[in-house]
Amino acid sequence: MLKTLRHKLSIVAASLVVATTATVTSTAALSADSVTWRVQSHWPGSSSSYEDSLVRLKNNIEERSEGRLKLQLFEAGSLFGAQETFNAVSRGIIDMGTISPSYAQNRISLAGIASGLPFAFRNVWEVTYFHKVMGFEDMLREEAAAHKVYWSTDKIYPTEMVIKRPVKSLDDFRGLKIRSSGTLQSFLTKAGAAASYIPGGELYSALDGGIVDGAHWGGSQGANSMALYEVAKYHVKPALNIASTDVNIVSQRSLDKLPEDLQIIVKEVLEEQFWFRTNEYLYQERVALAKAIAEQGVEVNELPEPVMDHLMKVAVEQWETEGQRSDNSKKALTMLKEFLGDLGYL
Repeated sequence: MLKTLRHKLSIVAASLVVATTATVTSTAALSADSVTWRVQSHWPGSSSSYEDSLVRLKNNIEERSEGRLKLQLFEAGSLFGAQETFNAVSRGIIDMGTISPSYAQNRISLAGIASGLPFAFRNVWEVTYFHKVMGFEDMLREEAAAHKVYWSTDKIYPTEMVIKRPVKSLDDFRGLKIRSSGTLQSFLTKAGAAASYIPGGELYSALDGGIVDGAHWGGSQGANSMALYEVAKYHVKPALNIASTDVNIVSQRSLDKLPEDLQIIVKEVLEEQFWFRTNEYLYQERVALAKAIAEQGVEVNELPEPVMDHLMKVAVEQWETEGQRSDNSKKALTMLKEFLGDLGYL
């Protein structure tokens, strides 16, 4: 009887150890073959990319892993601020996140180029080629790996402003107060506008209340999903940039804890996400802008030539600034210039 009691007590003790361990680890095991990752997004739940990118990623990983890996999603600001997410993933506090590369500029020297040099590329395919064929994505991944982060671009898309009043002259542009971030914030400020960072969750009220006159939140569908067209009726062309403005980041610690087959699934799903979402986003952009014009009275504001001449001059200066951040950024900028030269843009 004493032997039986000791056996039962040893089982209880072992169970308590397992339970305690599960509560203190960021990657909580639901069962012997099921793991849940916590994922902090920089997108509010209302943003189109929260559903189209992040929920899609969750569904695909859970389906491909047959439920062995699950994602618990947190919208913008739930656990960390957008600019704190990279550090949280790097330290293994959370397992995964979505960010704009601009939010990691203090850790990744290539972040400014990744988030988009103003007016560098003219077509989405050029950026995908630069990333996937010329090796820029590998350069980003190598830098992120030094911080124990696995880097995977979510999609390539144009970033375009919406504004409350049209720009017809350089003075009009210089009078704008614009919500921006990262390299574009620096660029717009140097070009003469008053650019400042505002979190996505506060963007609508800032526009509505006159704190800013314009903003960029992706392109047309981003503006539409955030209801920005309700208070800003002018959609600016051309795009400020075309770039990898959204990225999925994974804690390398969390990735390494997975069985090898699940690690492969995660990386394959992330790679497939890039191609699917890049093409889907292009289609959705055209549809969203056409609908906004037809149903909400939105007008396209093509920037006049004197404004574009001024912006291009400042843009090239911005490129050089980003190229001075590190040996890696210098190499990437040289590669970019050669590519643009081959295309006849420089």
